[in-house]
Parts: sequence; structure tokens; C-alpha cells
Amino acid sequence: MKAFEYVTKKEYGPIKNDLVELINMVQDEVRHYFTFRYDFIGSAERNMITREINGNKGFDFDVNLRVNDPEENFLPQDIRNILKKGFDKFCKYFDYDYTEDSSRVLTIKVKDKNNSRIVHSCDFAVVFDCDDGRQQIIVFNKAQNSYDWAFQPLEYYQQAAKIKDIKDEGLWQEVRDLYLMNKCKNNDFKKKSRAIFAETINQIYDRYF
Repeated sequence: MKAFEYVTKKEYGPIKNDLVELINMVQDEVRHYFTFRYDFIGSAERNMITREINGNKGFDFDVNLRVNDPEENFLPQDIRNILKKGFDKFCKYFDYDYTEDSSRVLTIKVKDKNNSRIVHSCDFAVVFDCDDGRQQIIVFNKAQNSYDWAFQPLEYYQQAAKIKDIKDEGLWQEVRDLYLMNKCKNNDFKKKSRAIFAETINQIYDRYF
């Protein structure tokens, strides 16, 4: 069974500051194409960044990039490629390797190659907030080699409502404790942290509501 721990703000804070500086550099680099805003989401937003004790994958951040393209001058592939080139240009100044392009995110990693481990990483998703409250995200379909805007699944919005209810009842510490326990008990190594977090939210919500 793996053991996980929370990463302290004292440790991840300076790294987050470096990421902000990197993002600002990319904002300036792509400004002649479009502007974008950013938000740290997920574990960084909730102060719930974890890592496996003595593991080789370190810890990660999640950031949403909101591109301002009201006239839709750029295709989803153009947006992702422009951002990728921007991060590739500056990420080396912060010891990150070149950007990896996966289905839903662009990922940068600091690697300890001598010990075959990832120190920490950051996933960037390109999203658009619709007027009706829904959110779209650029998704890369590797099989078809295409990029498209896709709506977030229904569970995305349901989770936000449950989190609000849980916090309003002062139950967030129970979420933190159970989430860490669930990560340690998890034997499905393909399961993402966001899936474990979603299960934790559902467990706490069902217990009290």
C-alpha cells in the first residue's frame, strides 16, 4: 500500500510563484495573437496538494487558461499550439522540460533524470466559460489527430455544488482526512487524483446530506 502526504504551502509556494512568473512571460509572448487569464484550480486552489512518500512522481499543479478570442479567429489546434510554443520558449528558465501535449492538458515537468523521478509538474487546460454557466475545454483526440472544444461532463458542475454545501457545514477537514486515506488505500494506479477526490466528495456528501 502506498503512503501519501500533504505538501506544505512553505514548500510549494515558491514553485507556484515561479509558475506565475512563467505564465506571465507566456502571456507577453502570445499577446500579438490573443490574451488569456489564468486560475490555479484543483488541489492547489484547495491547499490539498499531495505526493507519494518516497515516490517518483512528485506533486503537481492544475491551471485553467481562459483565452480571449471573442471573434473566434483561432481554431482549437491553433490556440493549443501557440500556447505550447510559448511555454516551450520559457520553461527551461525554471528547469521544466519541454511541454507534453496530452488529451486535455499541456504538461510541463521538472525531472530528476539521475534518479528517474519527477520532482513536480503542472497541467494547463484551455477552457471557455459559456454564458449559460457551462464550461468547454480544448480536447486533443490522438486517434483522429484533431483538437475540438468539448463541454465538461455533468459531474463537473454537480461536484462544485456539493463542495459548497460541505464547506458551508464546516466539514472540509473531514474531506481532507478522507481524501488522504482514500489515496493511500487506492490500488488502481491508473486512477487519477481528481477521480479519488470526486469519490471523497461523494462519500462525505452522502454521509451528511
